[in-house]
Amino acid sequence: MKTVFLFSGQGSQCEGMGVELADKGYRHIFDEASEVLGFDLYDKCKNASAEELAVTTVAQPAIMAVSLIQAENYRDQGITAEAVAGHSLGEYAALVYSGMVSRADGFRLIKERSEAMHRAAEKASGSMYAVIGMDADKIEKICEETDGYVLPVNYNSPVQTVIAGEDEAAKAAADRCLAEGARRAVKLNVASAFHSRLMQSAADEFVTFARTIEYSAPQITVMSNVTGRAFVFGEEDMAERLARHIVSPVRFVDEINALYADGYDRYIECGPGKVLAGLVKKTLKGVEII
Repeated sequence: MKTVFLFSGQGSQCEGMGVELADKGYRHIFDEASEVLGFDLYDKCKNASAEELAVTTVAQPAIMAVSLIQAENYRDQGITAEAVAGHSLGEYAALVYSGMVSRADGFRLIKERSEAMHRAAEKASGSMYAVIGMDADKIEKICEETDGYVLPVNYNSPVQTVIAGEDEAAKAAADRCLAEGARRAVKLNVASAFHSRLMQSAADEFVTFARTIEYSAPQITVMSNVTGRAFVFGEEDMAERLARHIVSPVRFVDEINALYADGYDRYIECGPGKVLAGLVKKTLKGVEII
């Protein structure tokens, strides 16, 4: 079988995540992250409340650490991946697993990214809604016809697309989607409109730091949220790509369809939840999903 590891995005955090595996021999990944972050990430995962874990500057490195712990645990069981795909922040775990960046540099990037996004969210109000049961093309058209700034930002599955933008515009587009046949339109509990231009100040701030990191050619296939296809190392400046990732839609459906077309038939989610496994189930038939 050709195996893909899927790395979870923000929102999949939960109390106690990763602690059991860490205590079985993987604590070093938490420790390495803590050294970069300046706080005890293991303690946060073990003892913090759900509200504290949801803060962007905690959630992003915590989810990445748990994802890498799970991938290392799979490796020790003899299970490895020939390709990786991450959803939003999960792309950074994918970069680490593939060898494009070191684990320490991966945590440095996430630290800077999460802090920049946290500051941008404090300055720019915005909302996100998951629209369920409507074609992405129709959602795009509704967003285009809505006054104000709103657009699709997460193409998650054929039956789920997340829209984001200014508060009033996002609500108006979500309401119209419901009126025109969507099964549900759920407002997400997030600080702002991620993957939209409301995060531009974060991208501008982050790119300077991203240029200080050393990037290497990947050892396996790495899918890109920005393009929906595999990274081609050297095709463009990696720092620019990572900054653009902050303000660009996540084309997860395109990534999964491209992997399937290339013969990948086993999809394993690495992270604290099973959201991505569920999205793959809604996108592909006849594959193994773990």
